[in-house]
Amino acid sequence: MATVKEILTRRPVSATIRLTIPAGGARPAPPVGPALGQYKLNLMAFCKDFNARTQKYKPDTPMAVTITAFKDNTFEFVVKSPSVTWYLKKAAGVEFGSPRPGHVEASTVTLKHVHEIAKVKQSDPFCQYMPLESICKSVIATANSMGIRVVKDLD
Repeated sequence: MATVKEILTRRPVSATIRLTIPAGGARPAPPVGPALGQYKLNLMAFCKDFNARTQKYKPDTPMAVTITAFKDNTFEFVVKSPSVTWYLKKAAGVEFGSPRPGHVEASTVTLKHVHEIAKVKQSDPFCQYMPLESICKSVIATANSMGIRVVKDLD
């Protein structure tokens, strides 16, 4: 339960904005500009902070970001790692999943790929306390739904 001090220091939230922006590629042009501009947030401050936080990723890696805009025109944001589907497509070397998953196989990935993807996803705020095995099972399920077969070794 929240204490009285926490309740009194909370700032009123005006909006929560979810965007997918390429790593290191935040500019005050669309889609970032209009999304933040309508809440009168400082575009350049967001772009500089976002680009600084995502400089360790390769350029054009799609990063999911959740921006919390407050009524006093300030903001906070959380950057998540790229989606599991993006990692699976890169590991499998395909641009799209199968048009008919379960019937037509798009490609294959190994358990080693799945384990590496799960280790990266474990650093996400929402997966932080999940066991690695559970994240691996989720990645395998996502691969199956994309028509990508998971194999033990690529023999």
